[in-house]
Amino acid sequence: MFTGLIEATGVVRRVVKSSEGFSVGIEEPKIIKDCNLGDSIAVNGTCLTVTDLNDSGFMVGIAPETLRLTNLGSLTEGDSVNLERAVLSTTRMGGHFVQGHVDTVAEIVEKKPDQEAIVFTFRPRDPSVLKYIVYKGYIALDGVSLTVTHVDERTFSIMMIAYTQSCVIMPTKKIGDLVNVEVDQLGKYTEKLVQAHIKEWFQKEKQ
Repeated sequence: MFTGLIEATGVVRRVVKSSEGFSVGIEEPKIIKDCNLGDSIAVNGTCLTVTDLNDSGFMVGIAPETLRLTNLGSLTEGDSVNLERAVLSTTRMGGHFVQGHVDTVAEIVEKKPDQEAIVFTFRPRDPSVLKYIVYKGYIALDGVSLTVTHVDERTFSIMMIAYTQSCVIMPTKKIGDLVNVEVDQLGKYTEKLVQAHIKEWFQKEKQ
């Protein structure tokens, strides 16, 4: 579990593609001070397991399903990534509950300034996630907890303030680039509960 408040940005120093899988080495010495093998770290909003570490960074393995659903498969040496360690019981929940389970990727289709802020508009690869995205609701993009400022049948938008711009990688991205999307899980749970009650009601009506 994560908060969507990015602790640091790391730099990809190693990408290993082999028959045994896909692994990435990330340099960021501060975030691993209390890190152990097997710990969870969100990399661009994706919950991954630390498989190796040293004084300057750590390695994570990326499963095929994760590669299919996220932008991590396109990482190359020198790329920057958003990092957040799993929450502690004493963590302030300044963002929202983020699982690190990415639903889909979304393409940046518009990027424009609004005074000191930047407005980003996205088109998700899987349009079905739009039903879980609501105006003024939470969304995690590359692991960053953000507020939805607009949503329609094809796209959604967020506004990023200047302070957040200085802490995350999204301002460096261009139109056409992809971000990882995790919608607020509350909508999914609500949908499943409602569907179960509707199904139960129909079954009773048939009896």
